[in-house]
Amino acid sequence: MIHVEQALKKLKEIDPQLTPYLDEVKLHLNRYNAVRNLLAKRRKLSNVANGYMYFGFHRCEDGWTFREWLPGADAVWLYGDFNGWNQYEYPLSPVGDGVWELRLQGFDALKHGQFVKLIVEKNGETFERVPAYIRRAMLDEQTYRLCGQVWMPPEPFQWTDDAWQRRRRVESPLIYEAHIGMAQEKEGIGTYREFADKILPWIQEGGYNTIQLMAIQEHPYYASFGYQVTNFFAPSHHFGTPEDLKYLINKAHEMGIAVLLDVVHSHACPNIGEGLHLQDGTEDQYFLSGKRGWHPAWKTRCFDYGKTEVLHFLLSNLKYWMEEFHFDGFRFDGVTSMLYENHGLEVAFTNYSQYYSLNTNVDARVYLMLANELIHSLNKKAVTVAEEMSGMPGMCLPLDYGGFGFDYRLSMGVPDLWIKLIKEQLMEQWNVFHLWHELTGGRPCEKSIGYCESHDQAMVGDQTIMFRLAKAEMYTGMLKDYHSFSMDTAIDMHKLIRFLTITLANDGYLNFMGNEFGHPEWIDFPREGNGWSYKYARRQWSLVQNPEFKFQWLGNFDRDMIHFIRKHKLHMSGKPDAIWLDEQKNVMIFTRGDLIYVFNLHPTQSQEDVFVHCGKTGEGKYRVVFSSDDARYGGQDRIQKKHTYFTWGDEFGLGFKLYMPCRTAAVLKKVKTKKK
Repeated sequence: MIHVEQALKKLKEIDPQLTPYLDEVKLHLNRYNAVRNLLAKRRKLSNVANGYMYFGFHRCEDGWTFREWLPGADAVWLYGDFNGWNQYEYPLSPVGDGVWELRLQGFDALKHGQFVKLIVEKNGETFERVPAYIRRAMLDEQTYRLCGQVWMPPEPFQWTDDAWQRRRRVESPLIYEAHIGMAQEKEGIGTYREFADKILPWIQEGGYNTIQLMAIQEHPYYASFGYQVTNFFAPSHHFGTPEDLKYLINKAHEMGIAVLLDVVHSHACPNIGEGLHLQDGTEDQYFLSGKRGWHPAWKTRCFDYGKTEVLHFLLSNLKYWMEEFHFDGFRFDGVTSMLYENHGLEVAFTNYSQYYSLNTNVDARVYLMLANELIHSLNKKAVTVAEEMSGMPGMCLPLDYGGFGFDYRLSMGVPDLWIKLIKEQLMEQWNVFHLWHELTGGRPCEKSIGYCESHDQAMVGDQTIMFRLAKAEMYTGMLKDYHSFSMDTAIDMHKLIRFLTITLANDGYLNFMGNEFGHPEWIDFPREGNGWSYKYARRQWSLVQNPEFKFQWLGNFDRDMIHFIRKHKLHMSGKPDAIWLDEQKNVMIFTRGDLIYVFNLHPTQSQEDVFVHCGKTGEGKYRVVFSSDDARYGGQDRIQKKHTYFTWGDEFGLGFKLYMPCRTAAVLKKVKTKKK
């Protein structure tokens, strides 16, 4: 429970601009306390998030028990290949509170892998449904029905990640965002095991300490990118079995890599008979009724977070993924859509009043607070990331500070910044003061994950940064022996945009797979409009492995950049501190920890004598410890790493002069002098 007055006091101290809205925040916190008390009273929230242990299929002493919550149903039957698809042989009995139950005698009554469905009767009509808590769903090739499967392997999966479970903690997430199906080069769908065996080693070599897996929850339409979930407890059948997913996660943990689930609790697939829509014949069993129950842009169903049974379902879903699959946390999709009655559509969120009004979905806020409490009670080291674009205050503050309890929020404005600059301004017009402000900004005391592009910027209809920089020359200019001003600029700026973003990011960094080496194609999943082609729903790893292509330069740079960031614990070294921002020369110099970062962003003008102030890092000798101009990154080795720079003082202060070629970055560190 939250001590509301103390939380409001802390919230006001952190962000005084919230003062006019504290009464409304107080209502939110009181609602949380009331719902929390209703759900669990003084018990741990984890004790009530056990829906998957009660509903669905379970072995019992003398056979099997199956339960389903269908409050609007008049009658329910279970059938499948276990009984020759006889629809009305096994009726369920109501046991109270909308719950229906069936007990089957004998352990052989059901077997692992058998297909099952429900027949639900409502007002004299009957219809087929898939159980809500089913742990695997796929098409039965014999009947062409989408069915659930009884999933209880005779030999449980053997986890070997005990060492990881004892020490797991990612202080500063360096996230590799990945989609299992499109991770392979073949024109088809990749599998969990292929990803584990072929892609995880690349991620580990690249230095990333976290992977964020997309499209894991079951979705029948592959081209939805996993954002139209039908079966929330079932790992996607597109990529293999639940045990295959466990194999992937177990292997990642053995490599020291945390695994986050891109969880979709913001909306649900509207398909009838495949997911939760009209599950018991009513539209408001899991979802809001009327227009509020439909997302106007996505045409999907919106959960009723004010209903206790829905909270129980969603919280149980989070616990299930953590306990059953050892996920280390979640990236919550569509948080902005959840928080507002208008889903944040066509709202600029330019002032605080837009966060607090009748437009705010308080029930959704309460759910997100409960979700974070549950996750961190199950694993204190778990990581939760909010995909939230409105800038809602308190998103990443603790619950007892009046916040939502997330660990991080995605800096969603940064990709938009880079797109806008590349599209609308010449590089020599980029304002370094504006860049500094946008890349270092954020809510006070809240952690964030910086990124310059994710999967969103790689979809059809959009373009990756490399495509925007190189344009059509991307198709003709990626051989290492090809040079033009435009192509050389694209290679250099691709590196600088990523390096500037990660070094100024507050607390972590994210990259979508393949973007690190400038993957040449957009993402277009198989659909009717492209002849159901997989040509653009894959990653061409052979390009970065080919020594003749510049993709290798970009891959080398990203790998060394990430390892450099980890070696120097950049995101645990305090905030960046500006030394010099030169708007005329497009030069940025700042410190972070004991390192000095120098960027020359000008496309054509090299600077002979950039004066680097060292008052904050101290008098002494300095050397370059990282340079974007190294030949292995496609540079010209004009920034000398072996040269020693000695500080001296004049009217400019204490420092040294440095030659900075155009479109380059360098990092310098003070050389420790040996004691005599």
